Amino acid sequence: MSDFLPDAVRKELAAAQKSARRKRATRVVQVGDEAYPILEMTEDGFSVEADTAPKLRGFIDIYDGPRHLYQALIVASEEIGDLMRYEFKRNTAASASAPVDFERAEDRPVGLLPSS
Repeated sequence: MSDFLPDAVRKELAAAQKSARRKRATRVVQVGDEAYPILEMTEDGFSVEADTAPKLRGFIDIYDGPRHLYQALIVASEEIGDLMRYEFKRNTAASASAPVDFERAEDRPVGLLPSS
């Protein structure tokens, strides 16, 4: 179908698809103070726009809105069209609390009542 369309129309369609993909992206990769929208994410890695994101490498954080999802170590994999693909070397789920080094009993008290 795209063989029959003029180049200007094809470019406008590609720009519209790119804009729609960017609007749908809720997850972002944060490196330092910069954040880049993740357009595709799989178990092995993720993709961002190749023209807006620099060649990322190293330790990054992944957020879904304000919620911190992962801390990961990445390496650039390949450029596919207008997307830059990155692979995880390590991907660890972020936790809001520190891990404990002891077993917590199931029947432990939730809180203490003040004495009157």
